[in-house]
Amino acid sequence: MEEKKYLKWYNKVGYGSGDLAGNVVYAFLSSFVMLYLTNTVGLNPGIIGTLIMVSKIFDGITDMFFGTLIDKTKSKLGKARPWMLYSYIGCAITLVANFAIPASLGSKGQYIWFFISYTLLNAVFFTANNIAYASLVTFCTKNSKERVEMGSFRFIFAFSTSLLIQSVTIQFVKAAGGDAAAWRLVAVVYAIIGLIVNTISVLSIKELSEEELKKGKNHTDEKYSLGEVAKLLFSNKYYLMICGTYICQQIYSAMLNMGIYYMIYILKNENLFAVFSWAINIPVIIAMCITPTLLEKMNGLYKMNLAGYILATLSRVGVIVAGYMGSVPLMIAFTAIAALGMAPWQGDMGAVVASCSEYTYLKTNKHIDGAMFSCTSFGTKIGGGLGVAISGWLLNASGFVKDATIQPDSVLSMLNVMYLWIPMVLSLIITFIMSKMNVEEANRKLKLEMEEN
Repeated sequence: MEEKKYLKWYNKVGYGSGDLAGNVVYAFLSSFVMLYLTNTVGLNPGIIGTLIMVSKIFDGITDMFFGTLIDKTKSKLGKARPWMLYSYIGCAITLVANFAIPASLGSKGQYIWFFISYTLLNAVFFTANNIAYASLVTFCTKNSKERVEMGSFRFIFAFSTSLLIQSVTIQFVKAAGGDAAAWRLVAVVYAIIGLIVNTISVLSIKELSEEELKKGKNHTDEKYSLGEVAKLLFSNKYYLMICGTYICQQIYSAMLNMGIYYMIYILKNENLFAVFSWAINIPVIIAMCITPTLLEKMNGLYKMNLAGYILATLSRVGVIVAGYMGSVPLMIAFTAIAALGMAPWQGDMGAVVASCSEYTYLKTNKHIDGAMFSCTSFGTKIGGGLGVAISGWLLNASGFVKDATIQPDSVLSMLNVMYLWIPMVLSLIITFIMSKMNVEEANRKLKLEMEEN
């Protein structure tokens, strides 16, 4: 029997635009905050990495907290939309604060300013916004195909925005004067754009009523404590797999964002960073458009995601070979193929998380849909924070000289490790996780067992 449809095309597009707002924050911060702090403010990359790592201690407790709050929320806007709407105001303010560190504070004061603004952005405002946004996939439709389509639209906007941010930011900063004031101006512009688009996204889609969400399910209104929610989440092996995948993906992205240093000091052309951004993002955007069709042809999420990551891992090996050959065209080509292989997971991860939530319900008869989507924020923040922190530590350990035009050989060797080798290893780890993440089959077996009993 064909599943009931809940959404129009403009609802899906409107939902997807929310990741434009999210990536105005995330892509800008993850791609350029280290460069701004080291080359403009003059801070030590090792200390920055340590501060980011400490910040993640605060980050670690907020994901399930906000997920639980979303599950308990009742308002005219629904459960998730009010959190998505109002939290972005904080995102915009703290984004600007991260790129507006006063020179008058002195280095100690600057580290403190950065730590506070970075922690507030990630642990509070971005967490609330991101979990609410991700969980809308569950609250707006019960149709599995529509969930995949929402994910595809979401990540088309996400990668398009990342591409745009990574392509224009350096030139934008240069055009604005190239100094600290220029970075602040760029942050203000991005924050305003994000506020506008986030509001449009919230208003473009509606959540289903409580009655509709409960229909066809043996649903209870039982409320769970944070401890109970944590126990339910961490007893779900697929939740842990998705968290691990997200963490690896974000560290992977952080290493590729170090490409700006790789282009400046190894390839001697910072403009190539934008070229590689195109090679990463354009194949993903194209693949997003055909992910729903691929899903039907490959008969499920599991086969599609696993096959994609096998291709991605082999292609990252090609990037390594091309890098040591000194062939930029080959590096770009293999980078594009790797991105193409990773794309299906980017488009359907929302549907996989929804299936993961269903797995908990089938096993325990308990709904924790909002909290289940904490894996998206948890993995993004922990992985992204680890990635930037590790980047800072490795850069500092290699002897990076912030004002030098030519870096020591130890730095060049480290940049090769960070930009070529680490992404390949992370892709291999994700491929292994994907080989175990057949939650669709697990749900099918649980449903059969329930029918037999």
